[in-house]
Amino acid sequence: MKNKELSYIAIIPARYASTRFPGKPLAKIGGVAMVERVYRRAEAAFDNVAVATDDSRIYDAVKAFGGIVVMTSEKHRSGTDRCREAYANLGSDADVVVNIQGDEPFISLKQLESVKECFADSGVDIASLARPFDPARGFESLFDSNLVKVVMDTDMYAMYFSRSIIPYVRNYEWKEWLDHAKFHTHVGLYAYRAEVLERLGELPQSPLELAESLEQLRWLQAGYRIKMALTDEPNIGIDTPADLELAEKYLVGL
Repeated sequence: MKNKELSYIAIIPARYASTRFPGKPLAKIGGVAMVERVYRRAEAAFDNVAVATDDSRIYDAVKAFGGIVVMTSEKHRSGTDRCREAYANLGSDADVVVNIQGDEPFISLKQLESVKECFADSGVDIASLARPFDPARGFESLFDSNLVKVVMDTDMYAMYFSRSIIPYVRNYEWKEWLDHAKFHTHVGLYAYRAEVLERLGELPQSPLELAESLEQLRWLQAGYRIKMALTDEPNIGIDTPADLELAEKYLVGL
């Protein structure tokens, strides 16, 4: 079923506190703060963009470059929860809320548009991205528990997300798995219909979420469906100061 034309707001959750990289949103890449780079990328795809933070330093930095920013609670467990509060605090009436991670300074316009396109079907409540795994990266890379895997049905709805390798390839040694199955990894960009986002914030943590530490499993266990779009665009997330150095090198090569 085709949708009416929808309105969107992109919200960028940005915390100052980080175990591996405190102050990460304000770290500079090519002389520009990471949060500003994400903001400028989001502006290319959305008319309405805002940063949601719990820290006055980030708030002041966003104001300084002319961005829209809103303060949110320090107690949120996830970016989804922060987006939910920010949407309410901003008084937005957008139909769809897009959660863009604040540590993705090179997220592409194509990826943002792909998530928006999922809502062409009025039955879609939540959308996200998956990337085909490149076998050239090798099995050890696929085995990394920080690389979240996803399997989808024939209509591109997520069936399950896991830190383990899914699917399990029976009758072959693990060294041969990449030759006998296709694997997909999850790109942590989410979009939610506003009324769905409100309901997600009321859900208790689920057993699968607690086991794998993946909030999207809470939604699946509660019966929500997540439409996936495919992307082959690279993503460079910044989790550590070492990642920042790689981002600087990537920027030089653009």
